[in-house]
Amino acid sequence: MTPLRRIWFAALASLGLLWGAAPSHAQEDTLRVGSKRFTESYILAEVLAQTAAPHLPKPPVVRQGLGNTAIVYEALNSGGIDLYAEYTGTIALEILKSNGPMTPDQMNAALRPLGLGVAIPLGFNDGYALAMRAADADRLGIHNLSDLANHPELKLGLSNEFIGRADGWQGLAERYGFKQTPTGLDHGLAYDAIAAKQIDVMDIYTTDAKIDHLGLRVLEDDRKYFPRYDAVVLYRLDLPTRWPAAWAALQKLEGRIDERAMIAMNARAELNGVGFDTIARDFLGQGKAQAPTAAAASGETAARGFTAKLFGPDLGRLARQHVLLVAISVGLAILIAVPLGILVFPHLRARATVLGLTGLLQTIPSLALLAILISLVGVIGTVPALIALTLYSLLPIMRNTVTGLAEVPAGLRMAGTALGMTSGQSLRIVQLPLALPTILAGVRTATTIAIGTATIAAFIGAGGFGERIVTGLALNDRQLLAAGAIPAAALALLSEAIFEMIEYVMRRGR
Repeated sequence: MTPLRRIWFAALASLGLLWGAAPSHAQEDTLRVGSKRFTESYILAEVLAQTAAPHLPKPPVVRQGLGNTAIVYEALNSGGIDLYAEYTGTIALEILKSNGPMTPDQMNAALRPLGLGVAIPLGFNDGYALAMRAADADRLGIHNLSDLANHPELKLGLSNEFIGRADGWQGLAERYGFKQTPTGLDHGLAYDAIAAKQIDVMDIYTTDAKIDHLGLRVLEDDRKYFPRYDAVVLYRLDLPTRWPAAWAALQKLEGRIDERAMIAMNARAELNGVGFDTIARDFLGQGKAQAPTAAAASGETAARGFTAKLFGPDLGRLARQHVLLVAISVGLAILIAVPLGILVFPHLRARATVLGLTGLLQTIPSLALLAILISLVGVIGTVPALIALTLYSLLPIMRNTVTGLAEVPAGLRMAGTALGMTSGQSLRIVQLPLALPTILAGVRTATTIAIGTATIAAFIGAGGFGERIVTGLALNDRQLLAAGAIPAAALALLSEAIFEMIEYVMRRGR
């Protein structure tokens, strides 16, 4: 088998994997529940899914931790999910771009042309607020946000979404006259930062479990900037007709979860390490969410130690998803980059243009590219993740293809011509075999990049080891973060060993 055929065979095999991994039509008939990337949203997604499950022909799919409002809403709007738990203030100000609060009827009137609707108020308000260490608040005499504005020396660490939201930092700073420039932090990590006194103030959700646990003071919004953020269900309008029995069951959740119950459920997840599905199941079974006893909490935490998280029952599924994402995307990149590199190699201007464009793709932040692709292809999950990973893999393979061909001595090319070879024969018989080690080095680099970048795919529901990392970030759980990072690193080391073996065999075969 010639080198070119080997390359094409590998790429076609990857296409076969892609075909096998593509969602079937049957999966499109499954109820899909989404969530944002914070504890409460994970729990509510499980509550919605488990409530609907007994009334569906097949178990619902829960797409956890899809990202911020923009990504989850785009997933709903494009049909990637059918419903998720959202908040009235976010719908009015962030999604519908209203200048102020809206009634449910006003929201539904604005959402109806989009094929979406708001229903099922769950019974609690989870508003934005700013909080600081209570001891510092007492020492400085800070009770409300107006007091905070008089202390520009205090360092603010705010979630990136809050900084960029229409109802977030910019409007808040204008209302109160804040002079600080906040540092952008992941919401879960901000709790560590404020406990370690690396920041003085953070944004919180009012049902966060760690407010009391860390001794934080929630500052009064004395100028009434923040609207109410009542939890509701944002859904596609065809959902009630597709699954009427499930929709009827979901409506029974109206008013069932109060602030106390939600805080208790958040606490079980963040402080005791209980699984989201277990918390939802206990709540639905008991009709209320009670904080576990000290003995029960200790047992729950012990049951989910690092070893249990690392070798949990999801390890095989996540490994399979991660390997497929990498293998398929790198295979597709080979299929595109090697022929394109060969095509542009003789033309200096075209070569520079193509390499420049593929290099430009490397500069696009991963999450931004994923958000753009969701909008373009109209789905979430595997497809946009594979496209993004393929685009990121193009540059090293294409660059090494061009470099490998350039390293072939001119004398050997001339010798082939002197022997009467056509340009195609010279490419297959002389140039590609000599360039193959360099091309393989590009594939090796692309594979390593893809293994690392594939962890980002979990932000849009494509699975892989990033699923643990995303959940660990939401829970501020270092063990769960490590349980996702270590297998990904082990996979990278395994790929390096495989490529080292391939290169050894190639050297022995010369």
